[in-house]
Amino acid sequence: MCGISGFCSLERNYLSCREEHMHALIAMRKSIAHRGHDQTGEALYSHAGLSHTRLSIRDLSLGRQPMVKRDQGAEFAIVYNGEIYNTDELRAELEALGRRFETTCDTEVILEGYICWGDAVCARLNGIFAFAIWDERRRRLLLCRDRSGVKPLFYTFQNGELIFGSEIKALFAHPSVKPEIDLGALREVLGVGPARTDGCGVFRGVREVRMGCKAVLDADGLREEPYFSLVSAPHEDDYETTVEHVAFLLRDAVRRQMVSDVPVCSFLSGGLDSSLVTALACRALEGTGAQLNTFSFDFTGNDASFAANAFQPERDRPYVDALLPCLPVRHSYLECREDELPGLLTESMLPKTCPAWPMCTPRFCTSAAW
Repeated sequence: MCGISGFCSLERNYLSCREEHMHALIAMRKSIAHRGHDQTGEALYSHAGLSHTRLSIRDLSLGRQPMVKRDQGAEFAIVYNGEIYNTDELRAELEALGRRFETTCDTEVILEGYICWGDAVCARLNGIFAFAIWDERRRRLLLCRDRSGVKPLFYTFQNGELIFGSEIKALFAHPSVKPEIDLGALREVLGVGPARTDGCGVFRGVREVRMGCKAVLDADGLREEPYFSLVSAPHEDDYETTVEHVAFLLRDAVRRQMVSDVPVCSFLSGGLDSSLVTALACRALEGTGAQLNTFSFDFTGNDASFAANAFQPERDRPYVDALLPCLPVRHSYLECREDELPGLLTESMLPKTCPAWPMCTPRFCTSAAW
């Protein structure tokens, strides 16, 4: 998880008050610093500013952002949060077209893809992502969000200036954006909450790039439009073909999401979904010498005080215990008391030194790693 933020205006020259606008970029980035503690960066142009706080997953040393590329005398800069699962295929395709890479990270693949294909790169990406690209050549800013809306991306547009961030608090760290409530916001909170209407940022004037959509600010103004839409079609495969296809999709999805330059892990609750994902991850690691780290969580004393309800009719722990002998994993049980939970929310946002971080903290980890 990383954090992105920034602003863009084709009517202003940010470099004329460089210190002021760099301060705004840093303030926006600091407001979402909990999204990544490994690296930070800012880039300021005449008409755009980008900032980034990074949690390193791929190419730990060379993946710093904002990432900047020059092509035919113009600069292109990107800030990005997410993971692209078809990075290797896209890289090979771009290299065949003559593009050259300096890193192994997916950030560079997106940027090179944009330079080569323009906005069409959005539909080529298989993954979860939110990114912003400043195109100096065409004087335009592109915001893009993944098909399922896994990665957040909020923005507001006022007085010709587009201000964006991974979280709403990044917008409010900008000096010209103030949190305001209105009737629509109250309807969202009281009538729909904790969910939200698609694209709604709750506060007055705050929007979220909708899933499968891109937003562009250029000389024609600001517009948001879909690059992907879900198409319904009749299911005509027989039973055996359906089973084979679904099995392939599950194996492929798990395998692609395990590409990382840091150790991977899974939450293991003993339920069908987490058990299946964990088993497929173990299979993907066969022959590599690596062992999957797994984690489960329970409240202290839950074996005696648990009360079944419609949401959770049974405890997770017995199913975890039954599954562990079947899988070659390194498992840690995480526990805390109910009254400790609120305080741990703050603690979880701070840098940690446990070998199993970010999945545990010393106060409630029962692993021998501590």
